Amino acid sequence: MNISRRSFAALAGATSLTLATPALLRAQSAGRLVVIGGGFGGATAARYARMAFPDVDVTLVEPQTSFVTCPYGNLILGGKRVLSDITHSYDGLRARGVNVIHDRAQDIDADGHRVTLANGEELEYDKLIVSPGIGFRWDAIEGYDEAAAEVFPHAWTGGDGSQISNLRQQLEEMPQGGVVGLSIPGNPFRCPPGPYERISMIAHYLKQANPTAKIMAFDSKDAFSKQGLFQDAWEELYGDMIEWVPGNADGKIVRVDAENKVFFSEFGEEHRVDVGNVIPPQMAASLAHDAGLVNDSGWVPVDQTTFESAVARDVHVIGDANIASPMPKSGYIANSTAKTAVAAALSDLTGSGAPSDPVYFNTCYSHAGEDYSFSVVGVFRPDGGEIVETPDSGGTSARGPLTELAETRRLEAGYADAWYDSITDDMFS
Repeated sequence: MNISRRSFAALAGATSLTLATPALLRAQSAGRLVVIGGGFGGATAARYARMAFPDVDVTLVEPQTSFVTCPYGNLILGGKRVLSDITHSYDGLRARGVNVIHDRAQDIDADGHRVTLANGEELEYDKLIVSPGIGFRWDAIEGYDEAAAEVFPHAWTGGDGSQISNLRQQLEEMPQGGVVGLSIPGNPFRCPPGPYERISMIAHYLKQANPTAKIMAFDSKDAFSKQGLFQDAWEELYGDMIEWVPGNADGKIVRVDAENKVFFSEFGEEHRVDVGNVIPPQMAASLAHDAGLVNDSGWVPVDQTTFESAVARDVHVIGDANIASPMPKSGYIANSTAKTAVAAALSDLTGSGAPSDPVYFNTCYSHAGEDYSFSVVGVFRPDGGEIVETPDSGGTSARGPLTELAETRRLEAGYADAWYDSITDDMFS
């Protein structure tokens, strides 16, 4: 459904409620919580555990010494942000009493309630929250591996920021009139609207720096999130610079030659590019596989009301790694579900009573140009052991010509910036 400006404003206000502290009961006894992964899910879980259960010892394990967000990474490609703008310190969590360990979790012994780090150290826990993020199916596209990703960067995990910086540098060095090729995976994957915001931001940069360049977006799917809104923006802002090739028009890329910069489609077409961005098919991160938490889908099945693993007691899996359909794999959902996982895990641990049924809000903003943004909103609830979207609870921004909606698009760009500041403050302050 479409949302009127008035309805959207009301929903935008409502979604901010998910950033408020849930009604959790104070712990009555000490315990040990270990959180693996310091992103939207893990950092939120560590912070809220310290706030709501101050008698519980909280340890966060994260290999990176700072966190580079995937949200707003596309704006670096558009020249609207720099890397430092999306890089966040863990000092705020330390100040709240979280023990932050910068190392990689190498093994989970669910029976022994123990996590082994890469340096050999073992951490014992009473409850474990795992937010490991995504891994790539490196074998899904022939010729695309970690070495090829240096030539055709995926830029789909924050890491140390080198991937997004690599892609930005390649765009800056591309010859005039060159071709940017994107390979977009099938569902499910992290941030469903993300590739299309990326197309928009690359076009925003090229329109100024390389206006005769071409963007070829090869998609494994026949449709995508907020499709009408994106395509309206592309037509209004970028003319014929962007060509989107859906799966049913041979848009699925099955092989790449990074050395010669060639994409090969499913039916044998060759596409030479000057800059390539390959977003591979995805699965839960390798730690979840090594720990035996995944099923045949490659993702982690969980209890849909507590996010406890279906196969490992006292292990709660949040963020992009789990199966929590129909909720999207988004930073907002990771932040929201982290609080439910903390409530479920630590109220059980401390005997302070089960939390009430949660409600999850998802708002996803996309930037398509200068002062030009739009969004999708969804509200989700547990129902009969499953998560369902509340009927008629959300939808997308209204469509229409820019001559009529310029102020709406400008306002939503401001809402998007406020959302980013709010959620990162909620994670790290």
